Amino acid sequence: MKEVVAIIRMNKVNQTKKALADTGICGLHAIKVQGRGRSPVDFTLLAQLGANEEIGSTIQDSIARGGRLIPKRLLTVMAHDDQVPGIIGTILQVNQEGNRGDGKIFVLPVLDALRIRTGESGEAAI
Repeated sequence: MKEVVAIIRMNKVNQTKKALADTGICGLHAIKVQGRGRSPVDFTLLAQLGANEEIGSTIQDSIARGGRLIPKRLLTVMAHDDQVPGIIGTILQVNQEGNRGDGKIFVLPVLDALRIRTGESGEAAI
């Protein structure tokens, strides 16, 4: 069992959910998060996303000082080992635009899972 954790742009959540559902993956969690990567922010991309010049300047000044965190979505998907490559491929296909801030994907091992309603555990619980 694996947990796939993806941090993606907010405007890509619905497309990602639909693409995963189209491949048969319907169970996921989405959490609002804020963060920033280690690379400098691409301010031209912020402008393309709709920040006007005045707001863009304020955002640029704030980010340059290290105080601004960028809103993102964190998706988690519990999956059987054989489903992981398809999940990763789907998330990449929808979210990969070649820009900084496209996101990150992490794959973590899951030692056990339990379904509270039935008491099933292990692979049967997911």
